[in-house]
Amino acid sequence: QVHLDESGGGLAQAGGSLTLSCAPSGRLGSYAMGWFRQTLGKEREFVASINWNGGRTYFADSVQGRFTISRDFAKNTVYLQMNSLKPEDTAAYYCAADYNDPDFRDTYFLPENKERYMYWGQGTQVTVSS
Repeated sequence: QVHLDESGGGLAQAGGSLTLSCAPSGRLGSYAMGWFRQTLGKEREFVASINWNGGRTYFADSVQGRFTISRDFAKNTVYLQMNSLKPEDTAAYYCAADYNDPDFRDTYFLPENKERYMYWGQGTQVTVSS
């Protein structure tokens, strides 16, 4: 059973920064990782994703230029660095892993599609105050 261990959420002021981490365990092999976020009453939305070797990254328009995604192979961990935070970034953030198509070759399920990710973390809350 794959488990995604998320950490790094918390409270930040507008303009500040936070770094989220996600470390999968329970399965060997290459994987792509996505980050999504959700607020009460809204659909879970795409934030960022990274392929198996870190060579391809994708971002939602709302976070482009402010967030970065990276991976540390030695620690088997994917990071979401969030800078210039805004109150509208307040949400529960979820990481998700895709072991079936770690290089985003599938042209039907794009990197931002929730349906491509079969394993999900428990979520970590990010709150940005104005």
